[in-house]
Amino acid sequence: MTVFAAGDIAECKTIRPEDSGAAKTAALIEAGLAADPGAAVLTLGDNTYPVGLLGEFTDCYEPTWGRFKARTFPSPGNHDYYTPRADGYYSYFGAAAGPDRRGYYSFKLGSWHVISLNSYLKPDAHRAQLAWLKDELARNRARCTLAYWHHPVFSSGGHGNDARMLEAWKMLYEAGADLVLASHDHDYERFAPQDAQGRHDEERGIRSFVVGTGGAKLTPLRFRKLNSDVSDNSTLGVLKLVLKDAGYEWEFLAVEKASFSDAGVALCH
Repeated sequence: MTVFAAGDIAECKTIRPEDSGAAKTAALIEAGLAADPGAAVLTLGDNTYPVGLLGEFTDCYEPTWGRFKARTFPSPGNHDYYTPRADGYYSYFGAAAGPDRRGYYSFKLGSWHVISLNSYLKPDAHRAQLAWLKDELARNRARCTLAYWHHPVFSSGGHGNDARMLEAWKMLYEAGADLVLASHDHDYERFAPQDAQGRHDEERGIRSFVVGTGGAKLTPLRFRKLNSDVSDNSTLGVLKLVLKDAGYEWEFLAVEKASFSDAGVALCH
């Protein structure tokens, strides 16, 4: 299964949708879908700017990333919740955003177990999400697991590390998960496999990516965090993953072709 992923996407406040960064990254995904119509698209939150109104989805997201909405598995970010209850996000994506407007759900992609989580829940709702995640991981025994949400546990970007999803990371690590994707910082970063304490763990650690390059304005990187293998904030782009039975390939697809690249391959645990 081929997957295209990014967050921090549709920003059209001062620009036409067709001229926006989201239009440029959407063109990358459309080319990928033309070559592989069965591919999936993951959004890593902050789907629209500035406040997640339904009009932002219909006027900015829909003309760009909305062109492959039927292939999209979204997750919400803080900007989506700047509209009360994230009504714009849930109204636009409907059932694709998961049941009961809670913002988390799971599905299968090939042989992979894929989990979309909500990193902007209030404490009680977050505790319910963690209880659901614990049960979800106990019931699923796929060799390879990918989880994604908005706020990165580890990041060298302006927002830095964010502990709100650390408990979820611990559960995923104990269950042998392989990949975590996030955004929030408007840059690209890949970390070596890490445990829940941020220690390098090549044997059982989770490899994580920050892919906040979906279309919104890029932002500065700060001091490089431990175990950060590569980072860049020079170009918009999307992460392409090829999910195989026993491993995966990754490649960053840049809008500015000659500016930056990152690719590799790894086995699942």
